[in-house]
Amino acid sequence: MRFWDSSALVALVVHEEDTPLRQRALRDDAEVLVWYGTPAEIESAIQRRRREATLPADQEVITREKLTVLSGMWQEVQATLAVRERALRLLRVHPLRAGDAFQLAAALIVCEEQTKGFYFHTSDERLAAAAAAEGFVVE
Repeated sequence: MRFWDSSALVALVVHEEDTPLRQRALRDDAEVLVWYGTPAEIESAIQRRRREATLPADQEVITREKLTVLSGMWQEVQATLAVRERALRLLRVHPLRAGDAFQLAAALIVCEEQTKGFYFHTSDERLAAAAAAEGFVVE
């Protein structure tokens, strides 16, 4: 089982440089864990691409179809006080944005802080550094 940050999931629905890497990782392990806020973060990424005209209107339909399939595969870590408390600690320790702290906190809660051998997928460099510092295998 692997935890997927929104930035890594976006590459599965919109073609990006790391799309082949993300596709291989999903084939290796289709049990996907995500944070409660992931759907909103992915929607934000899609809409940003639409505003910037890097996602043509005809591709948005295909993107949403891919997202529907993908979201049917994942399990969400819910917003709990434990996740919030962990996110607050992470913000004091790592240079993260709040959303990224929640992503990492959710992964820590799900693996019960036993990060050895647990994969964390992200395309965000700061989040990757924080996840590695917390002991995750980062891809």
